[in-house]
Amino acid sequence: MSQIRKAVIPAAGLGTRFLPATKAMPKEMLPVVDEPAIQYVVDEASEAGLDDILMVTGRSKRALENHFDRVPDLEAVLEAKGDQKKLDLVRRATGLGDLHYIRQGEAKGLGHAVLCAKRHVGSEPFAVLLGDDLIDARDELLTTMLETQERLGGSVIAVMEVPREDISAYGVVTPAESGGDAAGDGVVPVSGLVEKPAADEAPSNLAVIGRYVLHPAIFEQLEQTPPGRGDEIQLTDALQEMAAKPAEQGGGVHAVVFRGRRYDTGDKLSYIKAVVTLAVDREDLGTDLRSWLKDFAAGL
Repeated sequence: MSQIRKAVIPAAGLGTRFLPATKAMPKEMLPVVDEPAIQYVVDEASEAGLDDILMVTGRSKRALENHFDRVPDLEAVLEAKGDQKKLDLVRRATGLGDLHYIRQGEAKGLGHAVLCAKRHVGSEPFAVLLGDDLIDARDELLTTMLETQERLGGSVIAVMEVPREDISAYGVVTPAESGGDAAGDGVVPVSGLVEKPAADEAPSNLAVIGRYVLHPAIFEQLEQTPPGRGDEIQLTDALQEMAAKPAEQGGGVHAVVFRGRRYDTGDKLSYIKAVVTLAVDREDLGTDLRSWLKDFAAGL
């Protein structure tokens, strides 16, 4: 088990792509089958041993705090009804770790959101998990990243191989060695990163996805990082500088290549696909849903 214990979950975004649903509800609370998206992320952190979790929130995000808090009245009603299954589900969200909250204040980008965690994190490595990327619980990623950071130091990012025509939607890494995964262990040393390059300018097809394990030296670098793409402080820009720094300064960046199941809830179509994909795999829903989907598709 890794000795890293702290996780940061940026959750201050306005969720404008899901309006009007997110007018009064945080996008992180949109249900993926029967759990809010944010619970999948917190659950992943907890399963990896990260039991000290800081959410970086903004205005109108109180529902996040309420979801992970106890609700004695609801629990009492379920207990009186003898509905132990639902009672366990409600209580489970409150036992995933020690959750803390801080407001970002201004939407200045992912780098700024991470910088807001400086005082809470202190001088130890920590994980960052973005809520738009849901990693299937059956596939290992975060634990591998934690082990890689403890073994190699510096910072570790998660990447996936993406078709060239889609690469401009992601941050992209430049492998330090032309052979990439030369060791065959899924770990690639990184010499540089670029945010959302044009397809013909991308240095590789390895796209950054929303999981990071960062050396605390990233905070000092973020403080020196000027606004970049979108006039925001980009975490990618700070990691570009960290990749060139020596190990004794917390430098060095490695990428763990993830080839498992990832569900993108960042836009409407991808969100719908994520809900259907996860529901099909459920024991209580899968059989009937697969049958209905076949009939529905046949009628199109």
